[in-house]
Formats: sequence, structure tokens, C-alpha cells
Amino acid sequence: MHHVRQDQLPFVGSSHQFIGAEQGDVQASVFLLSAAPGKGPGPHRHPYDEIQFVREGRGRWTVNGTTFEGGAGDIFVIKAGEIHEFTNIGDGPLVQVDVHLSPRFIQENL
Repeated sequence: MHHVRQDQLPFVGSSHQFIGAEQGDVQASVFLLSAAPGKGPGPHRHPYDEIQFVREGRGRWTVNGTTFEGGAGDIFVIKAGEIHEFTNIGDGPLVQVDVHLSPRFIQENL
């Protein structure tokens, strides 16, 4: 078994980063996101699938040119290669658990 606390993980931008290869050598990595209002990543893509679990707040997503809004309780499956971005459109934090099906984050910013 491997154990780590969130506050021990690297914090970059708006997320704590669980890098599977460095945390028990697992085949998934996770962004523990807490984005302030108006914040979020610009257009990017990954060579693997990603699952986003929205825990709190509201956001606006664009995936392959289609824009939509979502909030707490929504789950989005973003397939490998899909260009996506999102922004917090609420008054409080946008909290997500973004699971990347890869032992390391691989992101191409566009």
C-alpha cells in the first residue's frame, strides 16, 4: 500500500498533482483542481483519456469546438486527442478531480 496526503503533492497553477509513476507506480495521474473564478486551462490535449469529476462550482467547457456549461455532480469523459479547455464561471472555486489514464501527465498546450 502507498499513502500520501494531498498537501504533500506538488502544487502547480490551480492543482495538486498526483503523478502515478511517483506515487506507488500506478497507471493513472490526477489533478486535484481548485480553480478561482475566471481561471482554468487554455486549449490543450492529451494522448490518453481523461475523466473529470466536478465536485463544486460551475464551469464552461469547450471540447473539439463544442461549448457547454456544467457543475457539481457532472462527469466528463474526454477522449485521447480531443482538444479541450474550461473556465470557472462561478463566484466560488471550481473543484474537480481530473483523472488522467497515464502514469505521467502528458499535455500539449495549443
